[in-house]
Amino acid sequence: MPKAVWNDLVIAESDDTVLVEGNHYFPRSALRDDLIRESATHTVCPWKGTASYYTLAHEGSTSEDAVWYYPEPKPDAEMVRDRVAFWKDVRVVG
Repeated sequence: MPKAVWNDLVIAESDDTVLVEGNHYFPRSALRDDLIRESATHTVCPWKGTASYYTLAHEGSTSEDAVWYYPEPKPDAEMVRDRVAFWKDVRVVG
């Protein structure tokens, strides 16, 4: 089962991921709410739409904008709706 791991913490785990452009998109419900903070960062993907971000925070450690999601994906990217993906120092294993 795929797991997203940050600082030896499993921050998301699900056997229902969608692989898009080499990234596992986990159901949003699989992400631990106690480790995330809203970010003001937004980026634009030409075919997926505007991405929003979360920053990870735990016991004094942070990883800015390490989690992204598309609140309103474009029609061709509906498969990522209500899902999150990871980068920076988050490893997806399994």
